[in-house]
Amino acid sequence: MEFIDYYKVLDISKKASPEDIKKAYRKLARKYHPDLNPNDKTAEQKFKDINEANEVLSNPENRKKYDQYGKDWKHAEEFEKAKQSQQQYKRPNDQQQHKDFSESDFSDFFENMFGSSGRSYKSNQVKYRGEDYNAELHLNLLDVYTTSKKTLTINNKNIRITIPAGVENGQTIKIKNHGGPGLGGGPNGDLYLTFIIDNNTPFKRDKSNLYINKNIDIYTAILGGEITIDTLDGKVKLNVKPETQNGTKVKLKGKGFPIYKKEGAFGDLYITYTIEIPKNLSSKQKELFRELSKL
Repeated sequence: MEFIDYYKVLDISKKASPEDIKKAYRKLARKYHPDLNPNDKTAEQKFKDINEANEVLSNPENRKKYDQYGKDWKHAEEFEKAKQSQQQYKRPNDQQQHKDFSESDFSDFFENMFGSSGRSYKSNQVKYRGEDYNAELHLNLLDVYTTSKKTLTINNKNIRITIPAGVENGQTIKIKNHGGPGLGGGPNGDLYLTFIIDNNTPFKRDKSNLYINKNIDIYTAILGGEITIDTLDGKVKLNVKPETQNGTKVKLKGKGFPIYKKEGAFGDLYITYTIEIPKNLSSKQKELFRELSKL
């Protein structure tokens, strides 16, 4: 995982006080906020880095770990346990067995425990699972109406994933072994991918069902007639019954959204009729309505 200098991101020194960190964060967050920098990808990434830096440095415990272990700060507790394990494997007659583990010894310890030199204690090498990654994938509603494939770039590597039809907004899926690399030969972490789906259609979605309002004129509502309804897979002709009331709901079975991981299965489309009252009537039309009212 690439090292990010959080102090440099916030433009503060390593001796900065909690108040200094807070002030620096607020200043930069205002400067690079997406609302003030629309469609600016550089500002968007800068804003994410600023938030990440603040989350670590504003937490005293996390800051202490970060100051000591740098990019590996999330594995601090594992490193501490490994240090203790390393000391236990020293020979009893070793004159240094009670010596404190100093900061200068850390690099040698890291070599022995996590990777690589092939020196003593190799049989006791500790393996650690890699860090899990979290990412968001932004799509339009129509993008998940059918199953599709997409190439993502994660940690400078391209991975090809299948996006099943019917994925919901906010849904998270796990992609195994595509997180951070393991330590000491341990397994990779996993990638947790959250879908952010923008509904760019006139339909309201509730899981696999769709909802829409349809305006019909007063004459069709009273006398009945045929109308055309738009669905996500094309147009459908629908018969309106005579004397249909305002707010009447009808269901088109199987014309909703795909059901997640159920091939060929769809929810329903619910249509609510809104009756339009005619405007700008002529004198003759008004007279006819008056006659109808008397009847």
